[in-house]
Amino acid sequence: MRNPFRVRRALTPTARVRRLRRRITVLFALTSAAGLVAMAVLAVRSDGVRWREQLDQAMSADTNWALGLLETDEDGRLDTEVLLDNAGTACPPLFLLAVPSASSVPDAPDAPDAPGSLVVEHAPGRPCLTVSAASVRQAAATAVRADEPRSRDARTVDGEPVRMFALPFYPPDAEEDALPQGALVTVADASAQRADHRRLTWVVTGGCALLVLLSAGVGHLLSGRAVRPALEVLDRQEAFLTDAAHDLRTPAASLRTLAETALRGETDSTDVHRRTLRLAETMGTLVDGLLTRARLMSGTAPLAVEPLRLDQLVEAVAEDAATEGQRVAVRAPGAVVVAADPDLVRRAVANLVGNALVHGHLPGERAQVEVTVGGEGATATVTVEDAGPGLPPEVAGALFDRFRSGSGSTGLGLSIASWVAHAHGGSLTAEPGRRGGARFVLRLPAGGPPSDG
Repeated sequence: MRNPFRVRRALTPTARVRRLRRRITVLFALTSAAGLVAMAVLAVRSDGVRWREQLDQAMSADTNWALGLLETDEDGRLDTEVLLDNAGTACPPLFLLAVPSASSVPDAPDAPDAPGSLVVEHAPGRPCLTVSAASVRQAAATAVRADEPRSRDARTVDGEPVRMFALPFYPPDAEEDALPQGALVTVADASAQRADHRRLTWVVTGGCALLVLLSAGVGHLLSGRAVRPALEVLDRQEAFLTDAAHDLRTPAASLRTLAETALRGETDSTDVHRRTLRLAETMGTLVDGLLTRARLMSGTAPLAVEPLRLDQLVEAVAEDAATEGQRVAVRAPGAVVVAADPDLVRRAVANLVGNALVHGHLPGERAQVEVTVGGEGATATVTVEDAGPGLPPEVAGALFDRFRSGSGSTGLGLSIASWVAHAHGGSLTAEPGRRGGARFVLRLPAGGPPSDG
């Protein structure tokens, strides 16, 4: 029994979009199936009509030729002697049936009211196709009553499929409203035509099934491409919310703890203010990084490309990043000019230098970071190398994913630097350094980012 108080679980936006994709796929497949089934039914029926018409035409020619051999005597009775002398009636079988008034049976009614009222004037002795007398009389009676040729499907006494054709005939010099004098009935083997028709039915059915599956696959691909932008937007939204929750949870908790400590009066107010300011700056940096990454991922922040002296920008970043006890050495053999967004490139270089200052030194030692700016043909490079413990093997393959810095930090800095490089048509790679630490190489095209077209 269904529980009426059961709470239905709400679907996430991503799950609803995926469900919509499945429904589009099913609708596409059903629409294609309806059209294909209609075409298949039409093709099968057309083939059935075609082979029947071909047999009917052949049997009509045979019966019309036999009809020309029929004669009547002076009393209007049928004379089959000429027909039997000139036509082989055994294969295909040819039957001659007459209404009783036209036969040798005296005092009979003028028209048949039932198949049994027709008299068989001639039937082949050993026909190649043996059909029952009732089937022959039924075919003849139908043509006589309709006053026109008629054909029908039937079976032999052995169950093989045949086609029967009945042609009514009239007395010589008959008037327009004269009743038929009888009917000629011939039988044709339909086994080959039936087999071909059955084979065509299976081919059409299999082809329709295959096309329905193919259309379902195509519909699934097309619906996937149609909902892909929506899924990407939802993924970016979920990633942003996850990043924000992950990054802001720790400083927010620290700020709350600091405030509770200050309310209890357990620490100096100056120290509380200093720590509060430091936490606020950290949270501001995190929020700024999150917003920058979100704009880069969504493509809503267009690149403000302009000519940029990369060597001067790196020297300014290194000067701002260096603190007491830490050294950032910059080597720039000459002027290196790129066409790029200054703010984004500055953030990428600052993230690389900051990552090297924090993680690029051994415990108890001062950080020593070397930054080299150079140009190799159409590519400008910024190499940041430290003397730290190197890259952890467990995160080397996913170093530029968020939350994968491997040293307890958020990992957003390297992720943003990678996004900046790709947004300009460049790349960011990591490799072991000469001094045992890590080396990050930021490559930017000297000609600027590729055009959107």
